Amino acid sequence: MKKLIMHGLRVGIPPGLCLFVGILCWDLLIRLGNIDRYLLPTPRAVFDVLVGRSGDLLAAARVTLHSAVVGFSLSLLGGLTVATLFSEFRWLRRGCYPYAIFLHTVPIVAISPLIITWFGYGGKSVVVITFIVSLFPIITSATNGMLEADSELKELFKLYGASRWAVLWKLKFPSAVPQIISGAQTASGLAIVGAIIGEFFAGHEAGRYGLGYYIFSAQGQFRTDILLASVILSTLLGVGLFAVIALFAKTVLYRWINH
Repeated sequence: MKKLIMHGLRVGIPPGLCLFVGILCWDLLIRLGNIDRYLLPTPRAVFDVLVGRSGDLLAAARVTLHSAVVGFSLSLLGGLTVATLFSEFRWLRRGCYPYAIFLHTVPIVAISPLIITWFGYGGKSVVVITFIVSLFPIITSATNGMLEADSELKELFKLYGASRWAVLWKLKFPSAVPQIISGAQTASGLAIVGAIIGEFFAGHEAGRYGLGYYIFSAQGQFRTDILLASVILSTLLGVGLFAVIALFAKTVLYRWINH
């Protein structure tokens, strides 16, 4: 127990100290630089918004998190499926991989109006935008991981007459897990970004307001305190989703591949 507490302190103190110094510098910058509060609010003003409007902001965070998790889950499922097909069929990889890159390089802002035209305003369009934004890292990482499986082990599996499914499930996929986790962690952050962007364009439905709506409306009202509070919550959502994936990898996937 004592070792666990000491480990927690070693891990938690440096980030906490950096956060304290950052907030202190932020406050001093405003006071010494005589910066207008509508341009950059004080840490206290942002904290008051986080506390005073906690109910509305947390409800918005739940809406954004729901869209991000659904879009990310679909991208994980779709990305792993596409990566598996790419790793198994060279002709498919050569023919379709350039289009995956094309989908990644097209600015989501440019195709958002088209997505809204197809799916309408509200949650569906937000999920679709999130899915598109977070898909490519999973396809890339999973494909590369499966293709980089040990060639000697492949020959060993072939020598023992292993089926294509056995090679995929017992060799390629386990060897690709570290890269899949890395891609999923990247995609998790992009999922929050995609949800926020989607809420900018797709708006809301039935009174369900996400953090993107608060950021957009606060910008128009010059309420930078609300804007920064929403940005902080968005960042915490991204960090939380990233941490959940890392925890899942350590407790489930790595135990499975080492079993």
